[in-house]
Amino acid sequence: MTYELHYWPTIQGRGEFVHLALEAAGAHYLDVARGPESQGQGVQALQRLLHDKAEVHPPFAPPVLKDGAMVVAQTATILQYLAPTLKLVARNEGARIWTQQIQLTIADMVAEAHDTHHPVGVDLSYEDQQPEALRRASGFCRQRIPKFITWFETILARNPAGPRHLVAGRLSYVDLSLFQLVEGLQYAFPRAAAAALAGAPRVVDLHGRVAALPRVAAYLSSDRRLPFNEQGIFRRYPVLDLA
Repeated sequence: MTYELHYWPTIQGRGEFVHLALEAAGAHYLDVARGPESQGQGVQALQRLLHDKAEVHPPFAPPVLKDGAMVVAQTATILQYLAPTLKLVARNEGARIWTQQIQLTIADMVAEAHDTHHPVGVDLSYEDQQPEALRRASGFCRQRIPKFITWFETILARNPAGPRHLVAGRLSYVDLSLFQLVEGLQYAFPRAAAAALAGAPRVVDLHGRVAALPRVAAYLSSDRRLPFNEQGIFRRYPVLDLA
């Protein structure tokens, strides 16, 4: 079975968390919007899925995963759905619920990172809300990044199976997601991220070990991994990097 992943073809965005899980597990998947329109793919295929009037459970926005007749949206839900098959989550219910709690906390931080450059509204450009962005980024860099990173460091330290993973003693989808979160912070807020990570050696270690996983390393060095840019969630505006 080949999964179909529907996401915007020019940005990493929220779809990248799903990309990393699929790539780390060696899953077969089709990145639909990056495919040729002559083969029924491309952005038009993504738009058809989003606006399909026959779909009983229409997705609100990408990313969207299709697994046969199953259609799943929302990054955290997609990862929760994929994880048992991809062997990226522990088997017991308590660990699965804890894993999803961590993923939702990562999603909270991703949303806060986005709001540093769009604090007033997504219908306005960054240039139309720069004073508000500067104020929002100040709190994010100086208070929120350290608070989140400290929490991740704490749960690594308290993991009964040891600090190599966030949950239990093996790789899970939240390890991959924390890697991507750190990558995004280091791109968008290099000074603020460095200051927070200086006090989080376990997070830094996990980030490095995920990057070195053979399948992840191969993906990161391939053209399948899009570079960060100023159209995605993590955007580098140096004036907002307030360490």
